[in-house]
Amino acid sequence: MGDRKILLIGSAAAIGLMAGGALFLTQQGGAGTGCSASTVAGGMDAFGTEFTLTRQDGQRVTSAEVFDRPSLLYFGYTFCPDVCPLDSARNAEAAALLDEDGMEVQTVFVTVDPRRDTPEVLADYTSLFSDDMIGLTGSDEEIAAVNKGWRNYFKANDAEDQEYYLVDHMTNTYLVMPGTETVEFFSRDTPPEVMAETVACHIGATS
Repeated sequence: MGDRKILLIGSAAAIGLMAGGALFLTQQGGAGTGCSASTVAGGMDAFGTEFTLTRQDGQRVTSAEVFDRPSLLYFGYTFCPDVCPLDSARNAEAAALLDEDGMEVQTVFVTVDPRRDTPEVLADYTSLFSDDMIGLTGSDEEIAAVNKGWRNYFKANDAEDQEYYLVDHMTNTYLVMPGTETVEFFSRDTPPEVMAETVACHIGATS
């Protein structure tokens, strides 16, 4: 953890380009359920894919097994200097707020760095934010496929350093309902209270 702590206070310039999220996602007036604060070309139903990945406890799990309840899905990596920890903490806080209102929502962290993010590393990382956070990793091909399903761009800057490299990636969080149905996304500047309110609205609309 020592090297990671050093990086946490370092520059995040290499991933700052992606901090604003996807270019094709825009925060504006919603439609449909009346809960949405965002729109996307092609509709939110264009996001998502079935998968089988490895959970932080080493178990292989399918997308149906993971998304058995409303979930806040985020793509990041454990060596991330500051963006991923902040976003993961925000997502965990939103889930905790919803839990206080009697709504069970889980957080899911899919790595974009499967080379370093083994199940054991993910277990240590997710435990920093929530006992209920699910961490998922897999082969390079599996991780590429699931990122493609949610249109998540990522690129490892490892040409010169195979150990302490950073990874460019997008930073949106997606609300995935049971059945792998993606209904909403949140940019990284969305406060946990606003996120919780929007998620609660979607849950109420599908109840």
